[in-house]
Order: sequence, then C-alpha cells, then structure tokens
Amino acid sequence: MKKVLLSALLLLPGLASAQMGDMSKVQVKSTPVAGNVHMLEGAGGNIGVSVGPDGILIVDDQFAPLVPKIRAALGKLTKGKDKTPEYVLNTHWHFDHTGGNADFGREGTIVAHTHVRTRLMNGQELMGMKIAPAPKEALPTITYTQGLSLFFNGEEVQVTHLPTGHTDGDSMVYFTGSNVLHMGDQFTRDLFPFIDLESGGSVDGYMRNVERVLQTLPAGAKIIPGHGQLASREDLERFATMLRESVELVKGKIAAGKTLEQVKAEGMPEKYKDWGSAFIKTEQWLTTVYQGLTGQKPGAVTK
Repeated sequence: MKKVLLSALLLLPGLASAQMGDMSKVQVKSTPVAGNVHMLEGAGGNIGVSVGPDGILIVDDQFAPLVPKIRAALGKLTKGKDKTPEYVLNTHWHFDHTGGNADFGREGTIVAHTHVRTRLMNGQELMGMKIAPAPKEALPTITYTQGLSLFFNGEEVQVTHLPTGHTDGDSMVYFTGSNVLHMGDQFTRDLFPFIDLESGGSVDGYMRNVERVLQTLPAGAKIIPGHGQLASREDLERFATMLRESVELVKGKIAAGKTLEQVKAEGMPEKYKDWGSAFIKTEQWLTTVYQGLTGQKPGAVTK
C-alpha cells in the first residue's frame, strides 16, 4: 500500500516537505463504524472519531499537512457545526499517528501514555532517522500509566495501556456504548506489523497484547486497526494466528542453529505472501522476529 510506505517516509521531518506534493493528493475518507464512532483514512494511521452532543474526540491524527483535510472531514460529520476536537487520544508516539498534534493541541486536549509524552518531548531515533523533539503544543497534557476513562458523547471511552508491544507506550481505546475498539498499531489488518524494538517494543509482548484483547473483546465489537481496513474479531484472530506461527517458525530455526540470513531466505509460508505487500516486507518481519527473540539490536550486522 502506497499510503503505508508514505507514512514511513514522512516519519523524517526533512522528507516530509519533499513529499508535500504527494500529501496534496491524499484524500481523507470517512467511514461510519457504529454508534457515535467513525473511521478516517488518509495517509498514516487510521483515525477514530466520536461525534455527538459533547463535540468531537479523535484517536490519532496522522500528519500535520493533512490537518486541513482532517478538519474538513470532521466538519462533514458535524454538518459544519464543528471541526475542532475537544480531545485527541494518541495510541503511541509515532509521527504517522501524532503529526497533527501541534495543530489540534492548540485548541483541544491531548491525552496519551506517559511514555508518549516523554518520547515526543525528547525526540527519538527511528529506523536510522532522527526525529526532532516535538513543540510544546504537540505534547500530551494529560498522561497515565495504566489507563483512564473519559465520559464523552453519552458513553464511557476506556483508554488502556498495552505494555511493551508495538512500543512501550501503546494504548487501545474502547468506546463502550458504540462497541468499537481502536487498537492503534497493535493490530494491522492482514499486514505484517512494525514492532519498534528501539522504542521498547517486544515481539513476545506484542503477541501477548493481541491475545489479551482476544480474551476480553466484547461480542460483536468492531475494530479499527492502526493500518488496514475496518476489522472484526475474525480478522484479529487471523492476525494472532500469523503472530503465533511466525514466532514458532523462527524459534524452531534459531534452535536449529540457522542464521538470520538463512531465516530470511527461507521466508514465510505461502499463505502469508500478501501480508508483506505494504511497508513491512516479509524479510523485514522475519528480521524483527529474529532480533526480538535473540535480543539482537536492530541494525546489527548478521551472518
């Protein structure tokens, strides 16, 4: 998917300006999910939106250049009454999910796990790219360690920390009345996920978090993934199966004494061929699993 690849490129601010032409062509599409909740797709992470008498609440906000288009989409949902979120909930710190923070944070309240604030405030290195510290307006002003609830638009919005998974600061957001769960990048439908080992992510932790969600997911819940189409329990179960099979496959090869290069050369089962069609290719996914299981640092030279 081109938009996922673009998301990765735009993590680097210097590249962001170079890609403005592409961003100008991005369309922000709105899809009703259930109850008060809608999903916006553009470039970067999927945005969850709650619209109702209390105003607008959004989960993640993609890239700064898309803010005018996101506002326009929000205006359509409110029939022109409002385009500004009262709350912005960040599922994690990555720039394709927090790029609009500086704009929306001037008028609304940003809420995120404490590690999200720390990483945005200090700047990070991601896949060899230097990410500059975020401006004050982009920083969460309400943080938590385990989770919290907001009561908004007639329902409880439960925000729950998912430890050491995609990063060390991920959260899922459950709209209790609408029965909609936004999982951020703890779930990418029918795509190999990016697990940020440099930001406290963990292959085992990622898998545990997905299993935990499956154990507690209410019947009939709709799921907004970090990337990919709107999903259901069946889609998340398929994703969990891929994670289990990937880990068992690589564990077996490590036990057999195979190197990373051999593991990549042998690949994944044919049924997962299309899962590497977006940003994270099959070789990258196997590299992440191998490094996560062996404790090898990302970027290390292997033979």
